[in-house]
Amino acid sequence: MIGEMIERATAPKLPVASGNYFVDRKRPLILEAYLGTCVGVTICDRSNGVGGLIHLLLPEWTGIDKPWRPEAYATTGLPLFIQALCDAGAVKDNMEACIAGGALVGPISKLDFDLDIGGRTEGIVQTLLISEGIPISHAETGGYFSCRLSFDMQTLKSSIHPAVPHQTEVSDGLFKPMPKDLTTLFSQVRPIPQIALKIMRLINDQNYTMREIAGEIKLDQIISAGVIRLCNSTYIGMNRKIDSIDRALVLLGEKRLLQMVVSTSLEGYFTDSSHGYSLCKGGLFKHALGVALTAEALAGFTGRVSSKIAYTGGLLHDIGKIILDQYMTPFHPFFYRRTQVDTVDLCDAEKEKFGHSHADVGGLLAENWSLPDNLVDAIRFHHCPERATVDPELTHIVYLADLLMSRFQVGQELECLNIDQFSLRLKKVGLSVSQLPILVDLIPQQIFDAQSK
Repeated sequence: MIGEMIERATAPKLPVASGNYFVDRKRPLILEAYLGTCVGVTICDRSNGVGGLIHLLLPEWTGIDKPWRPEAYATTGLPLFIQALCDAGAVKDNMEACIAGGALVGPISKLDFDLDIGGRTEGIVQTLLISEGIPISHAETGGYFSCRLSFDMQTLKSSIHPAVPHQTEVSDGLFKPMPKDLTTLFSQVRPIPQIALKIMRLINDQNYTMREIAGEIKLDQIISAGVIRLCNSTYIGMNRKIDSIDRALVLLGEKRLLQMVVSTSLEGYFTDSSHGYSLCKGGLFKHALGVALTAEALAGFTGRVSSKIAYTGGLLHDIGKIILDQYMTPFHPFFYRRTQVDTVDLCDAEKEKFGHSHADVGGLLAENWSLPDNLVDAIRFHHCPERATVDPELTHIVYLADLLMSRFQVGQELECLNIDQFSLRLKKVGLSVSQLPILVDLIPQQIFDAQSK
């Protein structure tokens, strides 16, 4: 018995990303899915020792023009999951299920509740399980905050926990940053490499040629190595190995290569710790990169702003967190309660404790770096895009990308966005609430796949 307990305690963990499932026979392995609006389902047959977990993104296919992944949708994914269980030796008569997730995007309006993606996904799951005669042993769905669904492949038992473990509150007497402290911190942040600033300005002006900057990229060995590493990561999703800047240019094209240079230049500013804003190692940068890729996709879909500028705005939107992150750890329980339980906007919670929000601080840091005005505006107002004045449509795109990532790619960093004017914010870039499932489907699949690596 003691040996079994140690084995389970040390069993490896396998994240199951959105649009994927995992099925196998009993063995030492913990499956996990971090769920916001997505719905997770575990099914097991204890008699035959077979089980698994599926992570569903949407209730049904939206018809959007992108590679077809039936595993992402409840109507098509759940039947595939059940069949995979049967192929592995499970029998339907012995199966039982557990369901989690399906949180609301937020308290918006009656129309938004009617369009509730998580609720509709859960409803389809329930209907399909009933039609297959598979009982639901436990379900925790709905609400306004994220959770973690775990499935122990050794015991074939499911468990549902808050995305962030409970921690004891701390006193209010800890040091808080004053304006003079921020000024000192800004001066201590190392400058962005000139090549990255040059690329951002060239992209922003829509006037550049690779001849101007290709040589500079090759001369910087650190950036070159970082670009090659990032190009070969799951986030970029290349099927062929990239081993040089020249090969990256051929396979990626000019636009993507420039984006990789900027991304690589910024990666080192985000801490690898999982004790501040990040909920996992490298969570802040993973979130920033996910927002960048999603903003790029949204910009292409709406046609309102340049996709290249939207990518940069998404990548930079949370740079204020690199300043406040060092103050975050002791207050983490407070921020988790205020954002995930009380559903208070993160910026409002930050002002309660720090007197400054990461958006305000990010705007100041962007000015300190002499970034283009439209990017400064997008950073400063990405939680309240209607206040943007330089390029409001860019700021709204970054806001929407941030919202989608915070609800459909949870478990990376602490975040909660104000959605009181959600319908108006969609309208600003020519969208409507009825198109929300399509926007979710625009999230690049490699973002989800990267979570399982």
